[in-house]
Amino acid sequence: MADLTCDSLLAIMRSMSRDAANLLREARKRAGLTQRELARRAGTAQSVVARIERGLSNPSWETLTRLIAAAGFGLHSELVLGSTADSHMLQDVARILSLTPEERLAEVRNVNNFLAAARRG
Repeated sequence: MADLTCDSLLAIMRSMSRDAANLLREARKRAGLTQRELARRAGTAQSVVARIERGLSNPSWETLTRLIAAAGFGLHSELVLGSTADSHMLQDVARILSLTPEERLAEVRNVNNFLAAARRG
């Protein structure tokens, strides 16, 4: 698993916030609603809609689906397997395939011991 730094976590959160902003803005505009009208339909303040649309607020899934439903749209998600072409896990395949079954089991045992030690602190 890749190391997540504060900067990379912030970048992910900003990206998610932009996605929510774009989805909400598109739903509202396609419905022909102002921010105030959408907020009234959703039972929230216009400032909440504005902050989400500007990417200043990262709404919960529940809030985003409620706002989009108030615009007359549905929001569905799907879990999709990402590309493995750039996966760091593929870098070691040739070496692992060259191991005997016993050596592979030793690798698994070593990883298990490492993880157990890491959990203990």
